[in-house]
Amino acid sequence: MSATEPESGQDGQSQRDKRRLVLKIGSSTLTANSERISRGKIEDLARQILALQNDNNKPCEVVLVSSGAIAAARQFVAVNRWPALDSKQAMAAIGQPLLMQMYHEIFRDFGLRTGQCLLTYRDFNNPQARSNTQTTLNDLLRNGYLPVVNENDTVATDELVFGDNDKLSAYVAALLQADELILVSDVAGLYESNPHKNPQARLISRIDRVADYLHCIDERKSSLGTGGMTSKLQAAEICQQHGIGVRIVNGDETNFLLKALNGQLPHSHFVPGAARRGDAGA
Repeated sequence: MSATEPESGQDGQSQRDKRRLVLKIGSSTLTANSERISRGKIEDLARQILALQNDNNKPCEVVLVSSGAIAAARQFVAVNRWPALDSKQAMAAIGQPLLMQMYHEIFRDFGLRTGQCLLTYRDFNNPQARSNTQTTLNDLLRNGYLPVVNENDTVATDELVFGDNDKLSAYVAALLQADELILVSDVAGLYESNPHKNPQARLISRIDRVADYLHCIDERKSSLGTGGMTSKLQAAEICQQHGIGVRIVNGDETNFLLKALNGQLPHSHFVPGAARRGDAGA
């Protein structure tokens, strides 16, 4: 399973007066490690995004890549005592509009306007589809809408199994020439060993080259999310190759996003590697 890496477009950083962030949030964070989507967590997310947009020193525009469709479906069918479906694709079809409704209603209360974009790797492989995707996302941002992106799980197969919303967020970041990708997880970042097995494990705060730290990966299974540290490091490697920084932060922390960006929350920071393709003329 592979996809052509996105090419840089015409809407480069030098032409923007706002910092552009791609924020990926996983199911475990959205559910606050329970079985239900947490309204309070989405409200907390909205407050932080609004604060970033209104920052006088460095205002941001945010693209949100969100998991959680299947978790929303499980919650819905449980509440209504409907039978759950074995097919993850079918459950995603039930849950995706419910998840988007939550985002729309809660974000609207904070004055945030949203637009939904469901993508697959095909939208990056095909040149015309890639161009259309880039144009749509840029148009939404330019007109003050916050794109909420998810993988189109209803037509995905292997992508759903391997939890590629991490890598999807990296492709989105590269396509939009984002300044940074923030991967929100249930851990503070990459550790020298699994912190769930070794409480004394040391957090690696700065990572210059992903390949030097692959030996630190020790996955654990989650009942909700499908991504793990492997997919996060793959996403970080894609972004580093495009000159984009990546942070892995613990979404369980209060104000996790604002604190991480202000250096007040321990996390893993993947330092940008190669120059941007747009700047290099590639």
